Amino acid sequence: MTDTPNNLDLQLSKRERQIMDALFEAGELSAQEIKTAIPDAPSYSAVRALLAKLVEKDIVQFRDDAGRYIYFPVIKQDVARTSALQKIVKTFFGGSATAAVNALLGMQDKQLTAEEIAELQAAIEKAKKG
Repeated sequence: MTDTPNNLDLQLSKRERQIMDALFEAGELSAQEIKTAIPDAPSYSAVRALLAKLVEKDIVQFRDDAGRYIYFPVIKQDVARTSALQKIVKTFFGGSATAAVNALLGMQDKQLTAEEIAELQAAIEKAKKG
């Protein structure tokens, strides 16, 4: 698995993200297994077409297992997560990490634990140091 995709701004559609979520969770799946794993799945041929796009984007690969293609991610989940967050912050928060964090904190149903607060404080200190 590589640390960085060729295109850092992954530009994944909703369906492509669903497929990636299923692959990250399972490790590897056939197209039929992916179809079963995603909610309100499109047709089998649509899943195959989406998989072909993900292979073209160099974030998914496949191996032939007795005539059946088995797909697996070739980027780490944290790389995909970071890229997706960058896109969300840019699109919905004008590129402001502060606005995004404040929005996330405002969504909390419960108070943060002391451990979560300490983790956030450590991240802020690290950001201050550059």
